[in-house]
Amino acid sequence: MFIALAAAAALSLAPAQPAGVQLTNVRMTAGELGPTRKETKFLPGDLLYIAYEIDGITIDADGATKYEQSMEVTDAAGKLMFRQEPTPQELLVLLRGGKVPGRTFITIGIDQPAGTYTCKTTVTDSKTKSSNSLSMKFEVVKPEFGIVAVNPTFDQNGALSAPTTGVVGQNLFIHFQVATFQRDAKTKQPNVELLFDVLDDKGKPTLGKPVKFVQETGVAQDLKMFHLFFPLYLSRPGKFTVRISATDKVANKKASYELPVTVLAAN
Repeated sequence: MFIALAAAAALSLAPAQPAGVQLTNVRMTAGELGPTRKETKFLPGDLLYIAYEIDGITIDADGATKYEQSMEVTDAAGKLMFRQEPTPQELLVLLRGGKVPGRTFITIGIDQPAGTYTCKTTVTDSKTKSSNSLSMKFEVVKPEFGIVAVNPTFDQNGALSAPTTGVVGQNLFIHFQVATFQRDAKTKQPNVELLFDVLDDKGKPTLGKPVKFVQETGVAQDLKMFHLFFPLYLSRPGKFTVRISATDKVANKKASYELPVTVLAAN
């Protein structure tokens, strides 16, 4: 099944305001505030984030902005799989301008059937009633061992989503899930080895050896995936790649995920 939520950030810089609502700069992202994701195929258990800009939205003189946001997910035959009814959104946009960034995100259920789906998001200006929609296709593939639902945050609880660009002195926490693992016949627990590494802009590891962690206890019997996070202290400026490697020791399968991170010098 699909579980979906929609959210919007609250700051804007652009002064232009076209006639009526327009949804522009539409792209999938790695994490809620992360870089553009080019891959449109998702494993069951993954998170799909769609980012866009709501251009031409009414922003009052005091910065108040109100609009409604709805969403539908349909399969390849056009059958409705999920609907989120219009949900009121209220923002205080102190920088004003003519647009605000928007987000739609979908949790792809671990048992979601493989296939091609379409996510349609509609935004309606509550004051002018101007409305516009965007549609984006994505594919859910067959279940297999993998690293999914990667989302950087500012906190270890995973509540405050963070971009993958930060400044020296910040902390990031790279949250993720390991999905579709096998369990040991005797212990009934997974046996997954995780390696965490960081590469510099030349592809050279910053560590003498990757940080290693083994998950082999504490995973409830009804779970098909488990959650972990990797802390990353931004100690120096540069462009880096966080690489997470996982090995299912029971099924003898491997998976990996790479996330680009940019660190800026603090002024």
